[in-house]
Amino acid sequence: MFSEERREQILEKLKKEGRLLAKELANEYNLSLDSIRRDLSIMEDQGLLKRTHGGAIPIPNVRTMPQPPYKRYGEGTLFQNAIAKSAATIIKEGQTVFIGGAAIHFVMLKYLPMDISFSVITNSVEVAYNLREVDNIQLYLIGGEVKSSGNMTDALANEFACQFTIDLCFATGGGLSQRGLSTATPEVSIFHKTVYDNSKEVIGLIEHSKFGVDLFSKMYPLHKLDKIITDEETTNDNIDIIRAQGIEVIIAGINEALS
Repeated sequence: MFSEERREQILEKLKKEGRLLAKELANEYNLSLDSIRRDLSIMEDQGLLKRTHGGAIPIPNVRTMPQPPYKRYGEGTLFQNAIAKSAATIIKEGQTVFIGGAAIHFVMLKYLPMDISFSVITNSVEVAYNLREVDNIQLYLIGGEVKSSGNMTDALANEFACQFTIDLCFATGGGLSQRGLSTATPEVSIFHKTVYDNSKEVIGLIEHSKFGVDLFSKMYPLHKLDKIITDEETTNDNIDIIRAQGIEVIIAGINEALS
């Protein structure tokens, strides 16, 4: 079993039982106590749980563990495709564009315009690999410690991101509420805040299921987003809340993604 799969199982077990003991986990997985403690420390750093003496307890509002690359990077849902296709039409000739390492960013790659030249900045090894031979895109990969997801969000990556001025930034997160974008991991929040602050235009790519969700770490205030692209399942109440902040909302239809 891969360590990511084990940690995913541990998180599911924690959700069901409400409390875990490191000693019991060590016995269950036939691992040393130090190995289990290391797992719990990594998961705490990701904002997925809180370590206690001898084990772990849940953190409120943490929903899922970050998906491993083989699950994250695929064809995407109909909603993700609709949003991604709409987002790609906004890119203009000569722009510098930030595309991160979320699932919806990967879906967006197949819709990027091929008839104009532009630059892409990314912190995702997976995104960079898939764009490396695209002739009309000048590609920049932000450096840093590579996580199991293939993304880089550490202090080195944050310092690297400070060097860029970005024309168009496609932002996303684990949730969006009146507090703004949020995610499970503070490190991820800090990195993306740097990228967003250095961007002339920030466009949120938000599926309907993420509205009203507050995760552990606040990423970016709602009022600083310039536009939000969402899908047709988003409720009118949620759309009205966003528009009341003076933010443009674009509704991406599923039928458009199928065409």
